[in-house]
Amino acid sequence: MAEQVTKSVLFVCLGNICRSPIAEAVFRKLVTDQSISDHWRIDSAATSAYELGNPPDYRGQACMKKHGIPMSHVARQVPYLALKVRLCFMFQFCRDLNRKSNQVKNCRAKIELLGSYDPQKQLIIEDPYYGNEADFETVYQQCVRCCRAFLEKVR
Repeated sequence: MAEQVTKSVLFVCLGNICRSPIAEAVFRKLVTDQSISDHWRIDSAATSAYELGNPPDYRGQACMKKHGIPMSHVARQVPYLALKVRLCFMFQFCRDLNRKSNQVKNCRAKIELLGSYDPQKQLIIEDPYYGNEADFETVYQQCVRCCRAFLEKVR
């Protein structure tokens, strides 16, 4: 029997406290519910160092709790080596990561917008940081749609 290949996904946003930890938690729940979590490495990170070491935004945590999705994360920056081993899905930071990936020999990362998988065609997942609880709910709903579609495509 062929050995199952582990796939990797790294969700990235500016500070790693709003969108990317929500996407990470949503995707982790999807693969857990489908009993395929052993075949995935799932993580999230920031392009900036603004929020390093901080937990996810309290509004995002409340949203995840409301939907029964566990979230355990501490903000961190995109590791340089991730560009060698990860499939990266970006919110609106493709340019930054593409620039970094050009500095990595044999970069295998596929860098694209998570929103490109949205069946409702909402390409950009807006930053809810300066918004309210409803904005976090919108991000959650977008992440659910996009993560489901992505998982169906790569499964």
